[in-house]
Amino acid sequence: MFKNKKKIRDKLLKNIDTETNPELLWEAVDNLGEGSFGMVQKVQSKKDSKLFAAAKVIPVKYEEELEDFVIEVDILKEFPHEAIVGLAGAYLWKNDLWIVLELCEGGAVDDVLIELEEGLSEPAIKGINQQLLKGMEYLHNNGVIHRDLKAGNILLKKDGSVKLTDFGVSSMSKSAKERRSTFIGTPYWMAPEVVLCENDKEKTYDNKSDIWSLGITVIELAETSPPYSDMHPMRVLFKIPKADSPTLTDQGKWSQNLHDFLACCLFKDPEKRFSAVQLLKHKFCAGAVDKKTNP
Repeated sequence: MFKNKKKIRDKLLKNIDTETNPELLWEAVDNLGEGSFGMVQKVQSKKDSKLFAAAKVIPVKYEEELEDFVIEVDILKEFPHEAIVGLAGAYLWKNDLWIVLELCEGGAVDDVLIELEEGLSEPAIKGINQQLLKGMEYLHNNGVIHRDLKAGNILLKKDGSVKLTDFGVSSMSKSAKERRSTFIGTPYWMAPEVVLCENDKEKTYDNKSDIWSLGITVIELAETSPPYSDMHPMRVLFKIPKADSPTLTDQGKWSQNLHDFLACCLFKDPEKRFSAVQLLKHKFCAGAVDKKTNP
């Protein structure tokens, strides 16, 4: 019995260092803010003073809780990509799980929107989409569904490159075709088929749910907030499956290519919804990736 438990634990922690005290490797130099599971700190490497990172320090009271957190480490470790935030290390020490991530100096895109007090320009939205879709194509091909795509989970580097982050509620399977039935995510960005899972476990969804969330994120980038943001989240959950697909408020401000791109993301029927591969070939996103995402 003991050996079996150890084998299960070792498998669970395959990508996590359980022998090293991370404070011997990293020194906290600043607080970057409060994450969904704990404090996020800016840390400096004790081996290389020029190297900085962002450390999520998550208190783990019970062994069972680890399962909820290690999925993010496994995805970042096993599926590195230029459009996904890099993993610098993961450590379980005493009762804390440290997830040390690539530092993105520009912060989250939703914070940029708050600072600007207006939406991004169309070229900036295009630049973000081009990079995001490359990361999404890679994840979807490897059986990963992000399940919480929104501006708050998109980070910016100094050079304008985009990094998708926060895989804490993501799912990972052996097949890209495997479907899910878990009601999870942030209401305003949820695809209709995900919302329907709450009351009917026979309803399922696949990676096309991320594409819907991308479409809602495009509206957020353009207008600073997602559709129905003035409504209570519970009311939004009733609204999403029944209402027509959202569109941009000021139709004349944006190109036809952007409107069409958005429509391809927001088909209510996921079978009709475009994939990341198809969206990368769309007129709105086609062409070389431009990392200059300045508004």
